[in-house]
Amino acid sequence: MIALTGGYLLHAVADLLNLVNLGRKMPEEFSGIYDPAKYEESQEYLKTNTWFGLVTATVDLSLILIFWFCGGFRILDAFARNLGQGSIITGLVFTGVLLLLKFLVSLPFSLYSTFVIEEKFGFNQTTLKLFILDLIRSMALTAILGGPLLALIIWFFESWGPLAWIYCWMASGLFILMVQYIVPTWIMPLFNKFTPLEQGSLKEAIFKYADSISFSLSNVFVMDGSKRSTKSNAFFTGFGKNKRIVLFDTLISRHTDPELVSILAHEMGHFKKKHILKRLILGICQMGAIFFLISIFISHPGLFRAFFVEQPSVYAGLVFFTMLFTPIDMVISLILQISSRKDEYEADRFAAQTLDSGAPLIEALKKLSVHNLSNLTPHPFYVFLNYSHPPVLERIKALRKIG
Repeated sequence: MIALTGGYLLHAVADLLNLVNLGRKMPEEFSGIYDPAKYEESQEYLKTNTWFGLVTATVDLSLILIFWFCGGFRILDAFARNLGQGSIITGLVFTGVLLLLKFLVSLPFSLYSTFVIEEKFGFNQTTLKLFILDLIRSMALTAILGGPLLALIIWFFESWGPLAWIYCWMASGLFILMVQYIVPTWIMPLFNKFTPLEQGSLKEAIFKYADSISFSLSNVFVMDGSKRSTKSNAFFTGFGKNKRIVLFDTLISRHTDPELVSILAHEMGHFKKKHILKRLILGICQMGAIFFLISIFISHPGLFRAFFVEQPSVYAGLVFFTMLFTPIDMVISLILQISSRKDEYEADRFAAQTLDSGAPLIEALKKLSVHNLSNLTPHPFYVFLNYSHPPVLERIKALRKIG
């Protein structure tokens, strides 16, 4: 109860402080690029999303508590057991139904966010057909990839005694590496079309820069992000031969060649500074710690009594532990976000130094903020709790210091 309600209240306070921080005069840094009407629209966008997020979180918490104290976990466990299958199938049914219920609860909010809020502010390009297809693909991937992994974890904990957490850790670590490898070529193309960047001045500039920093680059891909949203982005994904640098088509249409090169220089900086490898290692280490803690709590009778479930099981213990783990997970995420913000500064610095100027990246960051209606003045506590990237004004300030 403390874990769930405490996390809810903490984020609610951060949201309200973020709203209080609104209403300031537009930062001088953005004069000439952010007209007053557009700036006011960005503040309205933040208000709308914040209040909508608070309503969503309140409904989610309320339904979890109702389901919990009305014996929902006990009823679902009895239903799964009455199917008369083995513990692994029973566990998959138990977890699958919970995920289905969570999906059904979140669906109206997702529809409203996409087709009302994003539509109102001119971002949404998603059709209802595409929305439904995305849901089907996501659910299928969850079942195909997540189902076997969950079955393996249940089997390990049931069959391998005190060392089970180590085998679970190894299997999950290999799973993460496998997914990272196949995401660029197998999974992402299920949702978007990736086209090699066509020949021209932009491609020449990108490859010239990549050569200057000894970055092995076979191609740059353009993603049709415009079929879902008018927002812009760029990212780096995968590793080895499957690594990809991707530009949204909306990004290319709004930025100059030097700005686009600076954005990719930032992404290449993450790779050259080994940020991606560091995050992967930290994630795997975090997973090991979680499985170790699970091995301690998963058979504790009090964990099952707390959720009114009469017969202990590995699959139910896994679900209950995730709820119990909420405060620790929050602390870990805060530490990881601090590290991530530091990495972003470092990637910005890498881009500015290797391009001999931070000016193109500053202009790119400004345009991205304007087009995406980003909040220019987030409250420090909200940043501390939620931001994986530093606020844009802080990034610009750091870039100007580089010279």
